[in-house]
Amino acid sequence: MPDDTVDILALFESLTANALQWIEQNVLVLSNAVQAVVVVLVLIVARILGPRLRDMLRARVSDRKRSPWLGLLTRIAVHAVPVLWLLGLWSALVVATQAGWPHHIIQIAASLTSAWVVIRIATGLIKNPAWSKFIAWIAWTLAALSTLGLFEATVGLLDGLAITLGTTRVSALTVIKGVLALAVLMWVAFGASNVLESRINRAPNLTPSVQVLFGKLIKIVLLTIAFLIAIDSVGVDLTTFAVFGGALGVGIGFGLQKIVSNLVSGVILLLDNSIKPGDVVTVGDTYGWIASLGARYAAVRTRDGIEHLIPNEELIIQRVENWSHSDKAVRFKVPVGIHYKSDVRLAMELCLDAAAQVSRILKDPEPRCLLKGFGDSSVDLELRIWIDDPANGRANVISEVLLGVWDRFQEHGVEIPYPQRDLHLRTSAVTLGGVGS
Repeated sequence: MPDDTVDILALFESLTANALQWIEQNVLVLSNAVQAVVVVLVLIVARILGPRLRDMLRARVSDRKRSPWLGLLTRIAVHAVPVLWLLGLWSALVVATQAGWPHHIIQIAASLTSAWVVIRIATGLIKNPAWSKFIAWIAWTLAALSTLGLFEATVGLLDGLAITLGTTRVSALTVIKGVLALAVLMWVAFGASNVLESRINRAPNLTPSVQVLFGKLIKIVLLTIAFLIAIDSVGVDLTTFAVFGGALGVGIGFGLQKIVSNLVSGVILLLDNSIKPGDVVTVGDTYGWIASLGARYAAVRTRDGIEHLIPNEELIIQRVENWSHSDKAVRFKVPVGIHYKSDVRLAMELCLDAAAQVSRILKDPEPRCLLKGFGDSSVDLELRIWIDDPANGRANVISEVLLGVWDRFQEHGVEIPYPQRDLHLRTSAVTLGGVGS
């Protein structure tokens, strides 16, 4: 047999022997078997108790339809079995650690299960795909490092990659901690602000504009606090931001005038209560109602379903017609013309009768019909009507009234004229010079 073949066989036998020895020392041992049995038993218990927990959480969700934790309870109910399995594994790991028993297999199972549960719950709660992928990547990375026993070494390596800026030491570990802390705190701040904003919106003693103002202020304050806590948690001195604050002020003074003007105008609009969500307004050629008030613009939704984003500054500096500022009741003037041969008093009564049959027209103030003048082709009447729901449109009310007027005029012989012109031809004798009799 050639020497090369003998060497390969010897190497293969050596590797096989080492592998068998490692399996015998690390796998086929009583402690590992006990840990594997514990992992399986915890899984069996979780599968038995999981359906009960799922039913209980679903009942809890149905009882708290408006709860801010509805999404979290729903996701936990869906993954009740893995959550119970995870809790059981971590409980077993704590017991084994305190007792000094071997627990590396339980730790591996707990780390992998933790990553899987966190990813599944987070992806259900966070709708942004980028944030979901970021959280999944972080969870699997931590689980892999913990499983391979490289977590402490990785932390030491990242902490060693550092630079010193003045009296502040910035390392790769510091940057990662800051990013993670900022992401978590921002998520918590957004969640808390949404919960508080929903509670403010349900407060009956606050006007809509005050509700919007408080909601925006709470969100700004919480996000600012989250940012400062994240920066302070990594050891960055907050006094160093004084220089950046001065530079930011200069930048605002020169390059962000319009943005700051819109922000300040938005606060003024909310404070003076001149425009609030739900108001029916006319801004220039745009007629609609205020769908929402933002920090930079107001969304005006028209009857066509189009939302016009009007900067807050324009609502301050130009004329705005607010149809429902202090009272939602508004009056329309509907012109009606009749023939000179028609009965004017009968026509006026028919106009009022047509207005009385339209459900959206108010009875108090009652409709009125006035004789406005004598036109070139018609006797000019004006029907004045009131409604208290301008957000539902005005053209449809006018159309319904005019249709009723038309039907009644046809029934009672009241003629609606069309423009007429009288043409008079004047003839004159023309004397032709040089013509005699």
